[in-house]
Amino acid sequence: MDALLSLFEGFTHAVTPMNLLWVVVGCFLGTAVGVLPGLGSSMAVALLLPMTFALDPTAAFIMFAGVYFGGLFGDSTMAILMNTPGQASAIASTFEGHKMARNGRAPQALATAAIGAFIGGFISCFLVVFVAPALADLSANFGPAEFFALAVFAFVATSSVVADSVLKGLVALVLGIGISVIGIDSVSGTERFTFGAPELFDGVSLVTVTVGLLALGEVFFIASRIRREAQDNTISASGRPYLSGREFREALPAWLRGTAIGLPFGVIPVGGADVPTFMSYGLERRLDAKRKDPQFGKGAIRGLAGPESAGSATTGIAMGALLALGLPISATAAIMLAAFRQYGLQPGPLLFDRSPELVWGLLASFFLAMIVLLAINLPFAPLWAKLLKIPEPYLYGGIAVFCGLGIYATSASQFELFILLGIGIMSFVLKRYGVPLAPLMIGMVLGPLAETSLRDALIANDGNWLTLVSSPITIVLYLLLIGALVYTGIGRVLARRRQRDEFATRPRESSLPKP
Repeated sequence: MDALLSLFEGFTHAVTPMNLLWVVVGCFLGTAVGVLPGLGSSMAVALLLPMTFALDPTAAFIMFAGVYFGGLFGDSTMAILMNTPGQASAIASTFEGHKMARNGRAPQALATAAIGAFIGGFISCFLVVFVAPALADLSANFGPAEFFALAVFAFVATSSVVADSVLKGLVALVLGIGISVIGIDSVSGTERFTFGAPELFDGVSLVTVTVGLLALGEVFFIASRIRREAQDNTISASGRPYLSGREFREALPAWLRGTAIGLPFGVIPVGGADVPTFMSYGLERRLDAKRKDPQFGKGAIRGLAGPESAGSATTGIAMGALLALGLPISATAAIMLAAFRQYGLQPGPLLFDRSPELVWGLLASFFLAMIVLLAINLPFAPLWAKLLKIPEPYLYGGIAVFCGLGIYATSASQFELFILLGIGIMSFVLKRYGVPLAPLMIGMVLGPLAETSLRDALIANDGNWLTLVSSPITIVLYLLLIGALVYTGIGRVLARRRQRDEFATRPRESSLPKP
C-alpha cells in the first residue's frame, strides 16, 4: 500500500507539463536514433549526457528513460524493415519480423513489436513498483559459480537453438569469446592478443562489434547481391497499421510468455535483453514445430511477439534493479549509473529515502513512456515502413555513413573505424557461408562475465572445480541445460529420420513409368 501511495505521488511529479514534454522528447529521440543502424539507445544516452546538466535531475532521468525504451523499439524497427538491428537485443526480431515485412506485412510487424513492447514494459514497470525489495534477495543468491553456470547455459542454448548447424553455432560462439578476451587481463594485468597495439589494451568495444556485425556486415552482404536480387528486395510498405482480431489472439500468448521469460533477466547481469529475447524465440520456435501448420520461416507473428515483449520486460526490471540496487544490467543502464553519479546521487536502497521525488517520479514516468511509445508508434508504423521506398543504394550507403559516424562520435579514434571495417568484412564472410551471428554476439557479451566468474570461483575455493556445482542454483541450471540438449538432440534425430524417410520414398514415385 505504501508503494502504491508513493507511486501516486510520483505521478504528481511526472505529469507536470515540462516533465511530460521530456517524456515525449525522450521517446521520439530514442525511436529516431534506434531506427538508424549504427546508433542505439546506449549511444543516444551517452551523446545526450553532456546536454542534460542544465536540467534538474528528475527531468534529465525522465528523458533518459524515454530514450531507453524508445531506443529498443527503434532498434526493432530497423531489424524488422531492413534486417539490420541496431543492437544485439533486436537480433531475434529479425528472424520472423523481417520475413513478415518481406511478405507485405511490415506495418503489422511494427504494430506487433509496439504492442509487445507495451505489454512487456507495462507489466515489468508494475512489478518494479511492488517487488523492488525482492530484487535484492534474488540478486544476493548469485555468486561467481552461479553467474558462470548462467553464462554456460546461455552459450549452449543460443548455439543450439538459433543455429541450424551446431558446428557453425560453436564456431561463431568461439569467435565471440575470442574477441571478448582481447586486451589487458583483469587478474594478471598482462596483455592478451593485442599484437602490441596500444589501442587494443582496453579491448574491442562492444558497440563497434555490434555495429560492424549487424549493420555494416549487412550492408556489404546486400551490396554483393543488390544487382542479382534487385527484383526480390522490394518490401511493400502499404497495409493496415494495426492487428486483426485473429492476429492479436495469435500473438497474445507469445507476448505473455515472452514477458515471463524476460522479467528475471532484468536483475541478472548477463548482457541485458539479449539472452531472454533468444530464449523466447527458441521457445516459440519449439512450440510452433508441434503445430499442424508450422509458420516459422514464413513470417510467424509469434516469433516476433515473444522476443519483443521479453526485451521490453527485461528493460523495465533492469531500470528497477538500477534504482533499488545500483546494479547496471546493460550498457545503457551503466551509462545512466554514471549520470546518477555526475549529479552526486548513488542508486541503491538509500536513494529511495534521500530522493523519493526523483525515484517515484522516474518510476511513474516509465508508465507514461509505455503509453507515449504506443501512441506515437502505432500511427507512425506506415511512416516507418515507407523508409523502404528509399532506393537501396542510397539507403544502405546512408546506413554505412551512420555506422562510421556513430563509432567515431563515441571513440574519436580512426583505429576504431578500421576495426569496424574489419568486423564488417568478417560479418560478410560469416553470412556468405551461413554462420549465425547470434552466438558470436552472445559470446562477446557474456565472455568476460563467464571468464571472471570462473576465475573468481576457483580462486576463492583453492582451485576446487566442484565449487561450480556446489549450490542448488547451479545444479538446477546445469540440469536444465542437459535437458535442453537432450530435447534438442532428440528433435534433430527425429527430423533427420523424417527427411531420410521422405527421401527414400521419392525415387519410387519418380521411377513410375509416365503415361
